[in-house]
Amino acid sequence: MIISASRRTDIPAFYAEWFINRIRAGYCTTPNPFHRQQVARISLLPEEVDVIVFWTRNPRPLFPHLDELDQRGYRYYFQYTLLGYPCQIDAKSPSRQAAIRTFQELAERISPQRMIWRYDPIVFSKLTGSQYHTENYGRIAEALRGYTYRSVISVMDMYNKIRKRIAQVNQQGVGVIEHDGHFSPCYAALMNAIAQTARANDMGIFSCSEECDLAGYGILAGKCIDDTYIEDTFDIEVNHKKDPGQRAACGCVVSKDIGMYDTCVYGCPYCYATGNFERAKANFEAHNPTSSTLIGWHEPVEEKI
Repeated sequence: MIISASRRTDIPAFYAEWFINRIRAGYCTTPNPFHRQQVARISLLPEEVDVIVFWTRNPRPLFPHLDELDQRGYRYYFQYTLLGYPCQIDAKSPSRQAAIRTFQELAERISPQRMIWRYDPIVFSKLTGSQYHTENYGRIAEALRGYTYRSVISVMDMYNKIRKRIAQVNQQGVGVIEHDGHFSPCYAALMNAIAQTARANDMGIFSCSEECDLAGYGILAGKCIDDTYIEDTFDIEVNHKKDPGQRAACGCVVSKDIGMYDTCVYGCPYCYATGNFERAKANFEAHNPTSSTLIGWHEPVEEKI
């Protein structure tokens, strides 16, 4: 079983204490996000967990617990989002330099092979046009050379739930653009530049859930929860079945996500996992790190998973 921790929120940044408590308990409970009365008990015993996939912008709060994870025999790797966007777009994310230092420190501790750099999503705006992304990606890639061998990109999707937030950001002069010209000259130039920069810094370059084929630019369709990558990295066999709960363009294999929506407090306007920032803040403030569930206290009503 693969544990996703988590597509729905940043567990390392905001819920590291809860996570290590659940590791010690050997299980957690997670409500179905669409049917809250359905609560699953998910085993976190090391003998039942193939690998843990951490998704984060700031893994530093988890650092004190990494030795314990290792001693208990857990395998894990990090999907690390590092964008370095202007504060008008990412007001609460760590600064580019702070995020780079943390990335480098973690890579030195657990190995570059277990670090995946996410430049995701690519937001096009008046502040962050193609030239901006070309230069910004290049600066970060050079800083991460030797600290990772894999980079993942995607372009921002304009979900209905984020349209109001994007409109509010645009009132501040940011000018976020809903990009639909995947093969426009500017887009093509950017994809080519990113692919060339990644290769120049010894990184494989992959896309995440992009419906258009980027292979012509040298960017392969990727899997964030990648059976081949996991088997090569950890020398284990895992389930090869595509996760039916993800989008058609997503190639990830089956995993169990232990996070909950509306719990991340970074406040990124383009975030698909947070529908309401005030609700997310309230959930975060009400969080109990001793609960079996990330938010609230839910006892399982389904059989063990």
